[in-house]
Amino acid sequence: MSILKIEAFSGLSGDMFLGALAELTDAYAELEMLPSKLHLTNVEVKITDMNKAGIACRHVKIIDNNVYKSSSHVHHHPGHRQGGELANVQLRHEHHGHHRHLRDIEKLIDQGDIPSGAKNSAKRIFRLLGEAEAKVHGVDINTLHFHEVGAIDSIMDIVGTAYLLDKVKISQVVSAEVCTGHGFVMTEHGRMPIPAPATKELLLGIPTYAGKEAGEMTTPTGAAILKFLNPSFSIPPLVELKTAHGPGEKNFPHPNVLRLTLCESAESNSEEIMMVETNIDDMSSQLLGSDFQEQLLSAGALDFYYTQVIMKKGRPGLLISVFVPPANVKQVSDFLLENTTSIGVRTYPVARHILKRTIKSVNTSVGDIQVKEVETPSGKRRETPEFESVKAIAALSGKSVLELMDIVKKELNDRSDLP
Repeated sequence: MSILKIEAFSGLSGDMFLGALAELTDAYAELEMLPSKLHLTNVEVKITDMNKAGIACRHVKIIDNNVYKSSSHVHHHPGHRQGGELANVQLRHEHHGHHRHLRDIEKLIDQGDIPSGAKNSAKRIFRLLGEAEAKVHGVDINTLHFHEVGAIDSIMDIVGTAYLLDKVKISQVVSAEVCTGHGFVMTEHGRMPIPAPATKELLLGIPTYAGKEAGEMTTPTGAAILKFLNPSFSIPPLVELKTAHGPGEKNFPHPNVLRLTLCESAESNSEEIMMVETNIDDMSSQLLGSDFQEQLLSAGALDFYYTQVIMKKGRPGLLISVFVPPANVKQVSDFLLENTTSIGVRTYPVARHILKRTIKSVNTSVGDIQVKEVETPSGKRRETPEFESVKAIAALSGKSVLELMDIVKKELNDRSDLP
């Protein structure tokens, strides 16, 4: 598990998060396949090389070709997303599907062929966005029409971000203060101050500053993703391992990019985390399978295990033990209470000592694979292919994960550059 560091010196938007995470995970090819995984037709992912004030990066743009097939029912509205999420978008009337309710978006996500963890994350981001919009406009979230963020390009930005976050498997998020921009922006509701009202609501409790450039730097989508990640704004000493840049479409005197960095702690390899436990004796173990486990990790768990136990009166039961960062204890506890038959959980601190680890990309005969390299106390190193990375290659090649895992492990063992 890695620490994700966010530096939003030019703000946050959906396409900026998507571009930075795509570089961080080297998952451009997977993003290009995402429309088909969501069963979207005439939607494409366009990857463009950019240079932002001297920083070479790649912009990820979602193009909904269905928009341009509408003619008599289309009216123009100036785009306002700083990162180009909806720049110059043509807004359609509601019966063309542009104004969606939350239930419509959740249904689209649920029907997608993506991991359940990514689905849950995407839906949680949309719910945060919906709650902010509903509060600002004084309406019920279930009757709220998602206007700009209900468009396919914005839906893809959020689902794509959730999909890539699911691949990264981060254990902690830290962030510097966020630049919002200043001035006014045009929206479907008219001229609004920056930050826009929904953005302002999502950024409550988060350190921000206006910056020198006029215009919208942080968008509602970017703010919702940040709120979902729930970062700490107290950045500890870190060892930075890999940095990526997600560009916006506008150009400024400074690099208009979001910088994300995978890190590990520079402090002791010992850390204190929390254990959350509960006993279950009246629930089918089928309900605690892969879907439950993926959702548990998405809720903020670092790791977990099950233990068969004998409970009072000789009843067989299951002990669920979950390792959790202190900041995620309530979230994980609530998840367990909502999704099991448990009527209570217990928590206590535990100390763990972990090996130094690095996630890197290794070129193999089957393609580029994400590999975890760990260093033992004596200085020896060993490498292990990341399961999700091998699984993604298997889906493209038609070979089994087991077959590819054996090939990759053999090639890693044959390498001579490890002590």
